[in-house]
Amino acid sequence: MASTEAPPKIRIMKGAASDLSAATYQVYDESHTMGNALRWMIMKNPKVEFCGYSVPHPSEPTIQIRIQMYDKLSSLQALMKALDDLDNLCDTISEAYTENLQKGDFERWDEKS
Repeated sequence: MASTEAPPKIRIMKGAASDLSAATYQVYDESHTMGNALRWMIMKNPKVEFCGYSVPHPSEPTIQIRIQMYDKLSSLQALMKALDDLDNLCDTISEAYTENLQKGDFERWDEKS
């Protein structure tokens, strides 16, 4: 009987530096949408030397993110900070959208069939 357990959400790929100053992370069940947003957030960190992502195959629901740091800093810490920052950004956008929606100060129209 096959295991129904999902793979870990994020895993470190082979070939990472022992201090994690350079590593490739595989993120399960994500696509270009998350990859591009996460890459953008990671690159806002001035301690990051390089960050890029790829979707290895369109039929596999994974992205791979490569992070290289200056000064032997941890790419894992940079990834975790970027995930937190992206989460906070999404919360801020959601709150602003909800607030503006409740004000009702926007144009409405009915689509004719």
